[in-house]
Amino acid sequence: MRRSRPARLAAVISLAFAAVTAAAVQPADAANTASASASASASASVSVNVDRTLAKFPSAGSGANTAVYDANMNGPAIPRLLSNAGIKAMRYPGGSYADIYHWKTNTTDGGVVAPNTDFDAFMSTAKAAGAQPVITADYGSGTPQEAAAWVKYANVTKHYGVKYWEIGNEVPGNGEYGAKWEADLHASHSATTYAKNLLRFASAMKAVDPTIKIGAVLCTPGSWPDGIVGPGDTMDWNNTVLSIAGSKIDFAIVHYYPGGTSAADMLSKPQAQIPDMMSSVHSLIHKWAGRHARHVGVAITETNGTIDSDTSPEALFAADDYLTLMENGAFNVDWWDMHNGTDCSKVTTVEGARDYNDGGFLSSGAPCEPAVNTPFAPYYGIAMVSRLGRTGDRLVRASSSNSLLVAHAVRRGNRDVDVMLINEDPNNSATVALSYNGFSPCAGTPTVYSYVKNGTSITRTRTGSATRQTVPPYSIVVVQVHR
Repeated sequence: MRRSRPARLAAVISLAFAAVTAAAVQPADAANTASASASASASASVSVNVDRTLAKFPSAGSGANTAVYDANMNGPAIPRLLSNAGIKAMRYPGGSYADIYHWKTNTTDGGVVAPNTDFDAFMSTAKAAGAQPVITADYGSGTPQEAAAWVKYANVTKHYGVKYWEIGNEVPGNGEYGAKWEADLHASHSATTYAKNLLRFASAMKAVDPTIKIGAVLCTPGSWPDGIVGPGDTMDWNNTVLSIAGSKIDFAIVHYYPGGTSAADMLSKPQAQIPDMMSSVHSLIHKWAGRHARHVGVAITETNGTIDSDTSPEALFAADDYLTLMENGAFNVDWWDMHNGTDCSKVTTVEGARDYNDGGFLSSGAPCEPAVNTPFAPYYGIAMVSRLGRTGDRLVRASSSNSLLVAHAVRRGNRDVDVMLINEDPNNSATVALSYNGFSPCAGTPTVYSYVKNGTSITRTRTGSATRQTVPPYSIVVVQVHR
């Protein structure tokens, strides 16, 4: 189910561009690391099976949402910030705004569009950051012809080579199931209507450029309104859409906002929910797409933990969220949002750090916040994903004996192995014993990247060994092990 993105965002996001912030990754900071030392220690055993490949590290895996109401989205600091975080995909023009946005005039039906946020400005930033665009065509108030004209402008006129095109955003929120937040001017809001119109969009757009990939909006399995049969349909949204359009689409779209009752509950969600959620999506695709199913990918074009948004719990969630989704077959995962904004009414202190209730990973520069573009904790969680692996590396099986110590692993193209250790205990360090199946590490000291509790940088050191590491409380460590 969609999480709140208040209309006040446009008002609270600063309309002035700011100077570039400090670099995200800095040399090792011993004082920073020491400040995160714990008074107690827990133990964990982590086993890495390099012969058990889960997925290949996708080229557009780590992504971020951008929005046309964000005056800071194309500022001079942005390309370097995104590149330093390993962001390889940028989604545009911004959540529900996509269903009221007209690309040619850079206008919306009732929304706010900030200066310098048009499509060409966005593409300039995406190219400078080395990120692939993920474009959401206007299903709610647009037409197949408008979307096809966008494809022509992007890929024929400008030669941008935009590959991924979603048809609408969170379309089931159009009132069909009782709740309405998504614009949809079609006479019928049923799943059948969406699927048939989706085919019209796909046909018109691929007539211009047959190489593009078309994505269909699905409900998140297990979340409202999954399983509900709407008026005029004989099956629920996902089965209806895929039964009609499954053999014609290139990817399925799911949004993942697990929430939770506490930070600890939120942090448990990726491991507890994502495998079943992704298995359900893959099963639906195989059920309805037939032999075409192996060509249909899955994109998570919005995700966020939504608890303690700007502090360490969200950093830990982001890293585990992205990697667990990729391990289970997502080729793209996009954080909501690059800049989100806040009204400053819910500022709290979380584990010694200020939380601004801002769902972006960069500050929007609201009066209560640090300078615009200052990275928040989830920025570093996402950045740590790129320290673990890169395009073409193999995500392999890693298991932990301690539920508060989450492990992920990658076998690099050169056959070295990297291991990510996420300590979800806010108070205690974890002493971790690592073992490897199908891999013999060298005896030297490994390179270790760390993001510690309330940190403002990622540090790089050489510490511990390939078989033993200490992970501070509420921190993420990536151990790069050589053969």
